Amino acid sequence: MPHSPRWANGKLWVLNAGTGHLGWVDFTTKSFVPHTFLPGFVRGLSIFGNTAAVGLSKPRNQRFEGLQLDAELTQHDVEPWCGVQIISLTNGDVLHWIRFEGDITEIFDLCFLPNVRNPMMVGLRTPEIRELITFETELQAEGVTP
Repeated sequence: MPHSPRWANGKLWVLNAGTGHLGWVDFTTKSFVPHTFLPGFVRGLSIFGNTAAVGLSKPRNQRFEGLQLDAELTQHDVEPWCGVQIISLTNGDVLHWIRFEGDITEIFDLCFLPNVRNPMMVGLRTPEIRELITFETELQAEGVTP
C-alpha cells in the first residue's frame, strides 16, 4: 500500500501503509527497501534535508485486519497510535514525535514549512476562518487585484 512518494536525496522515498514502514524504492531490484517501522497506518510524508516527518493513524476499527501492519505491531510489541514522528533518513532513528489523543485518530498529510517562524492553525468552525481565507472572486468584488 504505497503512499506519499517523495523524491529526496537521490532516492524515491515511500510510505508502505500496509506494513507501517518508511522506505525507498530500489530501482535495480525493483523492490521496496524498509528503513524505519512506525506504529500506525502511515500517510503523509514531508522531507527536509535528511529529516522526514511521517503521519501515523490509528485503525478505523480495532485492528488492521488483513494487513501485515497488524503482525508488525505484534512483533514490535506496540499499540498503534496517531501522531507525527520525525525520522532521520541517515540512520532511521526517531528524532522527535508528537502523539494525538482523543478525537483525532487519523492523519492524511503533513508538510515542513521551511523559514516559517510563527505558524498558526485556524479551526474550520472559528470566526477567524472567515477573515484569514479570501477567494479571488471576493477580492475582485472589492476592487482588489490579486
